[in-house]
Amino acid sequence: MKKITVAIAGLGSRGLETYARCLEKYPDRVELVAIADIRPDRVAVAAERYHIAPDMCFDSVESMLKVPRLADVMFICTPDHLHYQPAIGALNLGYHLLLEKPAARSVAECRHIAELAQEKGLHVIVCHVLRYTVFFQTLKQLIAEGKVGRIMNVEGIERVAYWHQAHSFVRGNWHVAADTTPMILAKCCHDMDMLLWLTDKTCERVTSFGHLSHFTADNAPAGAPERCSADCPAADTCVYNAQRYYMDMFRRHGDSWPVNVVAPEPTEEKILAALAAGKNEAGCDYGRCVYRMNNDVVDHQVLNLQLADGVTVAFTMTAFTATGGRVMRICGTAGEIFADMERNIIRVMEFGREPVEIDVRKLTSDFSGHGGGDARMIADFLDLLEDKPMNPALTTIARSVESHYVALAAEESRLNGGQVVVIDEFAKA
Repeated sequence: MKKITVAIAGLGSRGLETYARCLEKYPDRVELVAIADIRPDRVAVAAERYHIAPDMCFDSVESMLKVPRLADVMFICTPDHLHYQPAIGALNLGYHLLLEKPAARSVAECRHIAELAQEKGLHVIVCHVLRYTVFFQTLKQLIAEGKVGRIMNVEGIERVAYWHQAHSFVRGNWHVAADTTPMILAKCCHDMDMLLWLTDKTCERVTSFGHLSHFTADNAPAGAPERCSADCPAADTCVYNAQRYYMDMFRRHGDSWPVNVVAPEPTEEKILAALAAGKNEAGCDYGRCVYRMNNDVVDHQVLNLQLADGVTVAFTMTAFTATGGRVMRICGTAGEIFADMERNIIRVMEFGREPVEIDVRKLTSDFSGHGGGDARMIADFLDLLEDKPMNPALTTIARSVESHYVALAAEESRLNGGQVVVIDEFAKA
């Protein structure tokens, strides 16, 4: 069988350290043949690791798209604001796409990608990786089996975790909405996708409130300098002390996220140098005080969704949790399900019966990358390209962008004092 060939645009944490690693699991089915990134060091690392020919190494996705199609599929793993144009260029060249979420930053851009993919007859899979986890696959099956009857309402919370907020949304790639995407889209289009998929409903209306309340200059410790250092009076007590946090992570977990974002191929020397260097090429500053950044995205937000058939959803995204992970409570006419992804526990409470607790850790041993979702998504995508039966978890780009419309509508509502946004009208604007 002919191998599927892949080009990866964007060699950051997702492109090089996640999806390229996933491809290594299927050496007889797929081959990475072309790479692109604006950082020469990342291109050099990828070229050596995967034996990429020099003429298949590019200094940008734009350069890669100037030549005829190089592979069957392009993985677009560039920053959020650089998804749309590469996606359109790649589709016009005939590539199938694995497209990192969010697919694009506006309703019009999302719609254009979906329409062009349909016109060209090409597959576009958005990386809504949670669909492919054993955890959410089990939850979907329980709902399909009627364990809760007709779903009436859902409560969900995205526990971002204090340290993840600081790393990604205060110091990191997503700290200024205008440069990337609103936090509700960047972080929670996953959650919007899961809510629509699990309920098998469309969203009709949304309203939202949220604020940036804590990670501001007003909350800086007295005397705190611009950058984390031993001279900071709160150096020994502040949980956001960059030097202590990243060095501790490195010593405990080695070359792993998020340390490998701060300093690729990290060593203690590289980490300290990166923290002292100031802004990197993406505008991130991992060594700066979290109360002295120019961040503007929210640190907590709530959404109320009205789905089709009267189903209601209350969703919270918050930085102020000790650990990360998603928790969901699904209530229906015949029962209730409580699902905690962090603990990998699903508790099924059918009315009039004894509760049943499912330990997802007994169903799989692979919890790598988003609870195992990254690798399973790649496997399912390869099946699709090999004309094998399509996994029900896979979804068309037309369906995937519905989650983006909900997130973007929620941000529209938040910016306008919580006004109700009608999704059908918003999506046609």
